[in-house]
Formats: sequence, C-alpha cells, structure tokens
Amino acid sequence: MTYTASVVGASGFGGGELLRLLANHPEFDLVQATSRSKDGKTVGYVHPNLRDLELRFSSPEELDSVDVLFAATPHGVSMTEIDRYRDAADTVVDLSADFRLPSEDGYDEWYDGHKRPELLDDAVYALPELDREELAGADLIASGGCNATATILGLLPLVEDGILDGDERIVVDLKVGSSEGGAGGSEAASHPERSGVVRPYAPTGHRHEAEIGAYLGLDVSFTVHAVDMTRGASATCHVFPGEPVSKGDLWGAYRGSYEDEPFVDLVAGGGGVYRYPEPKAVAGTNRAEVGFELDPGNRRIVAFSAIDNVMKGAAGQAVHAANVALGIDETAGLTFRGLHPVGAP
Repeated sequence: MTYTASVVGASGFGGGELLRLLANHPEFDLVQATSRSKDGKTVGYVHPNLRDLELRFSSPEELDSVDVLFAATPHGVSMTEIDRYRDAADTVVDLSADFRLPSEDGYDEWYDGHKRPELLDDAVYALPELDREELAGADLIASGGCNATATILGLLPLVEDGILDGDERIVVDLKVGSSEGGAGGSEAASHPERSGVVRPYAPTGHRHEAEIGAYLGLDVSFTVHAVDMTRGASATCHVFPGEPVSKGDLWGAYRGSYEDEPFVDLVAGGGGVYRYPEPKAVAGTNRAEVGFELDPGNRRIVAFSAIDNVMKGAAGQAVHAANVALGIDETAGLTFRGLHPVGAP
C-alpha cells in the first residue's frame, strides 16, 4: 500500500530532509510541499540536492488531503493549526516542540504555555526505541528535540537496566552543529561567527531538559555548546550511580536495550580511529551511535551518544515513527549508511 504525504514548512532544513526521505521512500507518494516564503518556486530552488523533483512549493493555506502530513514548522505554529492539519490528514507528525511534552504544566514552565493542552494526551513521542508499542496506530506524533534525543539514547539503557533510578547526579555536556538553528539562522549561527568555536550557548535551563525528565524520569544538569560543524549532536553524560557498576553490567545494559534496534550501533572503546560515538560517522543517516566508559576510581559512568541532528534528531526520527505507526517496515526509506571519508558533518 502507498500512502500520500505532504510536508508543511518544507523550505527549512528539517523540511528539506523530509522531502529527500519521502521522495525515495517505497511506501510514500510525496504530493505537496508548502512554504509561505517560497510559494510557487521549485523545491530545487531551495534544496539543490532535490532539483530532479518535479514539485513546487505551495501555500500552507491550501492543504491537500493526504494520508500523512509532516509539519516542520517553528514552535507555536502546529498547536494553532492542528485542526486544519488533522482535517487534511489521517496522521500528523509534528517536528516542532508543540506536542512533545506530556503535560500542560511542562509548557507553562519551559515554554509560553500551550493553546491546545487537551490534545497532549493524544500525542505520542516519536522515538521508536522508547515508544515503539505506543506508536503503533498513533495519529498524532511528536518528533523529539535533537539534543533530548541524543541524551535519551545515551542514558536509556541505564534506566531500563535499573542502574539509574532517578536519584543520581547526572551531568550532560552536549555539542551540536549550526543546522540546529534552522534555515533562517541567527547572527551567532553565521559561518564567520561559528567557525572555530566551542561556544556554550545554553549553560543552564535548556528546554530539552523537560523532555529528558518527562521520558526518562531523570533530572539532569544540562549544558549545550555550539561547535564548528554543520550536522551532528554529541552527548557526553557523566553519571554517578549510587551503587558500584562493572564493565560487564554496562555491556549487558546497552546490549539488552539496543542489540535488536535497527538504527542504533554500540561503539564503546574498540579499536581503530572511531573508538567512541562520533557525529561525523552518522552524518546524513537515521543511525545513532551509543557507547560508554567506566571510571571506577571516581565511581563514574561516562555515556556517549552521537546522531545527525537533522536526521535522527528530526526528519529521520519522524519518518521512522510514521513507519511504525502505519505498520510499514521500520527501515523503509531510511537505509542510507553514510559516507567515509567525509568532511565535517
């Protein structure tokens, strides 16, 4: 069966990745891409890698009726337009923060409130490694934030195995590429300002802490750095467990969580150049690398995770979740394995 699909907000980085994935997906027929600013222009005008697509941007005010609508719009748009989206499509997958948190209180604390809190119970978080059973048949799906996704994937095995119970001290240092700022970007995201930097831009109070707390039940001390790369998010999580943990315990936890996951690779101090998770190694893919190291002298676990923030942290996660929701092969349209060697992601 083929499902028709549209992308709202298709001129941004996340929207462009959705177009790329859906155009090559064996089970989706991409029929509409909307953009207010690029209405009437070809998608290749904005996304040069898509010049072969015979598709033009149309107005988001005129939505086609489709099976699945992917919304790649800024925060605040989807909660306003959700009724129109759901009228146009049987399944809505939102890449913004509008439906990520499970409670209205979370939006009051971390955002500017929520206009449609009654719908939060309907939404399912889009990370299949966490919510696969809940995603089956879901019709309102909320793709996770890239920083939260990287952190959750790094820490999830420790939670599932009972090594963490929510009382431990956890410090997360996350480094992310400039594409996180979106296609519009800011002065700080411009190439001359970004080049060569390791700049803390959210030392405390990053909104993605709310997702980590909501879905892992953990309080983390979270700091985000802007670094000189285009794609990628790399999380280094310093965990101080209450009880002693062995290397064998960690191998068991991570293998238990991820050995059957199609898009997660365990990279934990082996041989070669890439001994720990590395964003460069997963650039352009829906894959995540996770790993760990044990510091017994300080009773510390260092957990690592690396993703492409535009793919596993946004568009790839959204398509993966849609595959699960519709009963499609999970890996459909997402099998690209990346390139090596490659420049900065």
